Amino acid sequence: MDAGVVGRAPVCLCVLCGLPAAGKSTLARELLSTAARLGWRAGLVPYDDLIPEQAFQTRVLEDGVKLQEMHTEWKLHRQAVLRCIEQFLEKPRVLAEMQSSCQINIAAWERCIQAVLQPEALDCTQAERAPLLFLLDDNFYYPSMRYEVYQLARKYSLGFCQVYLHCDLESCISRNQSRSEPIPTEVIQEMVKRLESPNPQKNSWEANSISVNTTAKLSECDVQSVMELISSALSNPLSPVEDNTEQTEADRLKCATSVVHQADQACRRLISEAMKTARENQVLPEHMRSLATQLNESKATFLHNLRRQLLTEASFTQGEDIDVERVVKRAVDVFDRERKEILSTIMNENK
Repeated sequence: MDAGVVGRAPVCLCVLCGLPAAGKSTLARELLSTAARLGWRAGLVPYDDLIPEQAFQTRVLEDGVKLQEMHTEWKLHRQAVLRCIEQFLEKPRVLAEMQSSCQINIAAWERCIQAVLQPEALDCTQAERAPLLFLLDDNFYYPSMRYEVYQLARKYSLGFCQVYLHCDLESCISRNQSRSEPIPTEVIQEMVKRLESPNPQKNSWEANSISVNTTAKLSECDVQSVMELISSALSNPLSPVEDNTEQTEADRLKCATSVVHQADQACRRLISEAMKTARENQVLPEHMRSLATQLNESKATFLHNLRRQLLTEASFTQGEDIDVERVVKRAVDVFDRERKEILSTIMNENK
């Protein structure tokens, strides 16, 4: 492997996370300016520019905002962004390979690395030794999204840190509405329900994180605090871990089994409630049988898909110390919506 910038100079991947319009871009500009004054190479990786516009067109669907679908669709695009960073680390002068071109905006990526490749006031020798900083600007509302960046930093023994921009919902909505291309307010309102900020107590890999309150104007003290965090990350790169694939698979299976078992119990209770509601509304026997059949078939399909998803989602057990109760609730909410639709249909047929 071409060593590229890895091994020649310290490198840090800094995740900027928070709600839309929380001030990530503003903070990034301040950090880039400060890094330049220090003689660092620094580049901004803005996910909104790198990910093609069509990937964002599912933000609002006819039946409301569905962040889980957004997460699923964006995952491939986010991974393509990280592949570009990885390729740059290995071969700085080679642009993203064509297989990534359909998932990211190559022109936007070229702009990202231009300042890194040609930093002002640094000759070639200085540039090769200058610290390298990548600021990753995205919402990163799930820990699993941030964990993918952590994995990349660990793989190449890079520095890693996270900055959570805490801004109240009303301010984010107001700032968003003043933008030339605002995103739907419903997206921000739904995202605030799902957003999980860095939690070092829960996830040990998030230890190198700070929170900056951006409801008010960003202060010089805030910028200094973030720069100190980044400097510490540059000085203390992560260490690659030994391959523990077998243990990881065992842990994933154990966790998935627990989630599916608890989801099964919750689904059974929901089915019982639906059957009770139908009886209280004097649904005819043939319709009761149809209701029971449809609900049980729906449960079986739901649990099968849930188990398959848990076993194939690598970051599910690697990225978090799993809050099983939270995962079960999220999953069962999906089944509950289908249960209500089935019950409503049967009761309408019974009229």
